[in-house]
Amino acid sequence: MSFEDKDGVGSKVGRFSGEEGELNEALSNFRLSVHAWTDAELSRPRAAVQPVRRRIWRLAAGWALGCVLIAGTASGGVYEHRHRQQLARAEAARMAEQQRLAAIEQARQEEDLLAKVDRDISREVPSAMEPLARLMAEDEAK
Repeated sequence: MSFEDKDGVGSKVGRFSGEEGELNEALSNFRLSVHAWTDAELSRPRAAVQPVRRRIWRLAAGWALGCVLIAGTASGGVYEHRHRQQLARAEAARMAEQQRLAAIEQARQEEDLLAKVDRDISREVPSAMEPLARLMAEDEAK
């Protein structure tokens, strides 16, 4: 073992000076091997290991987000389908009402036409009595 004095001059203390050289050499070799191992570990490529917990949460969050997107898309499609059905029902009701009104108008026009034909064809009096009916109509008008 070596110690330094206050003067900076080293003095050997101890009776095992031969063993001291072996010990210093063994410590020096150990030190060199530790430094070599450290350099080798620091220079080799390493993969960063992330905790499994983060990956599981990220995977679960991805699945949850995917499910929400699918559910949102499906519900939007269902809503759009129902909205179109309601519009189709309203359009069908409007068309049925128009057809009903057109049928009523057609029936009224047919009745008016039949009444006109009936007025044009029918006579109030037989043709032999027409001069007498005209005379009576002239008397009533005066």
